[in-house]
Amino acid sequence: MTETSRSNLPIPHREHVGLITFDAKDPDTKFAPITAISAPTGAPNVVVIMIDDAGFGSSSVFGGPCHTPTFEKLAGEGLRFDRFHTTALCSPSRQALLTGRNHHAVGMGGITEIATSAPGYSSVRPDSAAPLAETLNLNGYATAQFGKCHEVPVWETSPAGPYGQWPTGSGFDYFYGFVGAETNQWYPALYEGTTPVEPPKTPEEGYHLTEDLTDHAVDWLHQQKSLMPDKPIFMYYAPGATHAPHHVAPEWSSKYKGAFDRGWDAIREETLARQIQLGVVPEGTQLTERPDEIDAWDSLSDVLKPVLARQMELYAGFLEHTDHQVARIIDALDGLGILDDTLLYVIIGDNGASAEGTPNGTFNEMISLNGLADLETEDFMASRIDEFGTVSSYNHYAVGWALAMNTPFQWTKQVASHFGGTRVGTIVHWPTGIAAHGEVRHQFHHLIDVASTILDVARIPEPRFVNGIQQMPYHGVSMSYSFNEADAPEARETQYFEVACNRGIYHKGWTAVTRHSVPWLFNAQLPPLDDDVWELYDTTTDWSQAHDLAAEQPKKLEELKRLWLIEAVKYNVLPLDDRRIERFNSDIAGRPQLVAGETQLLYGSMSRLSENSVLNLKNKSHSITAEIVVPERGADGVIVSQGGAFAGWSLYLHGGIPKYCHNLAGLQRFYASATTAVPAGVHEVRMDFAYDGGGLAKGGNVTFSIDGAEVGGGHIGATVPLLYSADETLDVGLDTGTPVSEDYEAEVHFQGTVNWVRLQTGTDSHDHLISADDRMRAATALQ
Repeated sequence: MTETSRSNLPIPHREHVGLITFDAKDPDTKFAPITAISAPTGAPNVVVIMIDDAGFGSSSVFGGPCHTPTFEKLAGEGLRFDRFHTTALCSPSRQALLTGRNHHAVGMGGITEIATSAPGYSSVRPDSAAPLAETLNLNGYATAQFGKCHEVPVWETSPAGPYGQWPTGSGFDYFYGFVGAETNQWYPALYEGTTPVEPPKTPEEGYHLTEDLTDHAVDWLHQQKSLMPDKPIFMYYAPGATHAPHHVAPEWSSKYKGAFDRGWDAIREETLARQIQLGVVPEGTQLTERPDEIDAWDSLSDVLKPVLARQMELYAGFLEHTDHQVARIIDALDGLGILDDTLLYVIIGDNGASAEGTPNGTFNEMISLNGLADLETEDFMASRIDEFGTVSSYNHYAVGWALAMNTPFQWTKQVASHFGGTRVGTIVHWPTGIAAHGEVRHQFHHLIDVASTILDVARIPEPRFVNGIQQMPYHGVSMSYSFNEADAPEARETQYFEVACNRGIYHKGWTAVTRHSVPWLFNAQLPPLDDDVWELYDTTTDWSQAHDLAAEQPKKLEELKRLWLIEAVKYNVLPLDDRRIERFNSDIAGRPQLVAGETQLLYGSMSRLSENSVLNLKNKSHSITAEIVVPERGADGVIVSQGGAFAGWSLYLHGGIPKYCHNLAGLQRFYASATTAVPAGVHEVRMDFAYDGGGLAKGGNVTFSIDGAEVGGGHIGATVPLLYSADETLDVGLDTGTPVSEDYEAEVHFQGTVNWVRLQTGTDSHDHLISADDRMRAATALQ
């Protein structure tokens, strides 16, 4: 029997060669049986679990204060890798993991919202970098993804597609989750495949996104092993947890009541002590200094401290809840009898812990992202302390907690120069292939090594061609050499890092790094790139990067800086790009723009349109016109809405009368109402908004008309200037997710028919007044 060649994918079908008889009953009629493509004999099942925004010092399995008994059990039966690294940012990390290549080489040097035409920053995965899931699928694996997908170019996220970079276009047979940086855990914007779907129940009925994702993951496992028990599976489980908003039921957060009253400085010290005791940090490791940009806990007011402690209680409960959901997946694998033969990765963070929550944290991210952070006073936060984490919040913790969750390192997510941004705890569990139990591995590794490891243990070669296109070699190395040899020399000796011009290089134990910006200081003046100050660390003796040796060893520093430049050229990191205004102008940046012009026509079946898919109505006069059909009994309900309870607008009928609500970041809702109900029949309802002008976020006069006749109006006091939502969308004929207005419940449908809606903008736009810093804050906080 000829051995299957797996270098060129898809594996070609073998045509019949031989005699063709006239009559199938002829004894000489012989054809080889049809055989499905199968994985190599002995190829294990593979499950990759990636937690979101969890730093090295968050989980108890790596000494953190958040209890994760499932992770501890898996580590006790497997291995902990204490020098495992990410890119320091969401989309780049995920693209690196899923392709096995460095993030710039596959176009994901940053977030999709500020993509440019430079190859390393386009957000477009090249055809020469077929994803791992596609390679496994074409080699006989069943594949599925559950949870977060943040690798789709922003202009391809609408229902119009194309879907080539969605999960089901990237090698996954099945996808259930959300597309974007984050989503509301109580009211998520879900997709099954490429079809928008709504959660199966409400928060009042016990809904939580992580539980829903786990339900679907377990169901998929049962279905696969029931129908095709011999076919190996590749499952990628990437919940939105523990990315903001930090939503979790009270029974989880209440476990930590009072646990963080000592503050982030004390928690850092306690965490390091536990890390050393566990052996995931060597004896003598020094706790790095808290940056001047983060306040000492003792300097904070007594009004704010309880709020900050509550923020961390919620995060800890959220992570423990996530650990519990992972346990359900492990139990399902065990119940099916396949856990021992499953290569399981648990990567506790796609980057370091997130410092995108502002120095004091936030009750509703949309407040600070719209430049209204001054309204979140200490008294405001304290008055809502019991609402944090509930359906009425869209909360994030303070940057001091992010630093604590990255103990013992400097800095946070986005800061790719330092280990606080890149290093995360990782567990590998595979009883069939790993004899060691409960051991720690100290070899230096990176996300790009996961794909190489999976192909190695499955005995599948890297493909040379996929769909006729020659493939870029994988950039990773297999980690399997270390599974049963604790002291094996590390296979990865060099790795570059870069995100937002924060950059560094690791080479044979040394790191040279330079921080260009601070994630939460959006208004800080950025220095010229050539003026960035480089630091040098010998991590063989200085595990936490606490002692800068740049002044003592300038030759070594220059050697590593040169090596960083060589790697940067090799992997499309150049040109470095810290522009702000230019990257938000799609014409200058060179990326496609889905919506252009001053008019957009939407039809009655259209929904789940992301903000990038819709005409921008902010900071300018505009009109919303709809043709609706009202039945004889009359009608109420939403004609068109955008956003939700945390910011947005809605045009709807209330008691049959046209009404408009503008929700200013959940702080205040402004209403305007017509004076006349819409009669039965086909009618055109119009809302004209005359912007007051004089700056951003101003109000305006609303005028309603029915079939061209004015029917009243009112004044809206203020409007959202920058962003309605990270996840809630524009919907025609309903309001999915959380409700914009307090006049109706969530997901209220129009009781008649909406034939079409036309959005039209005026010529008095004030968007030019939005600073580059404000635009960058809104974009980079959602990743």
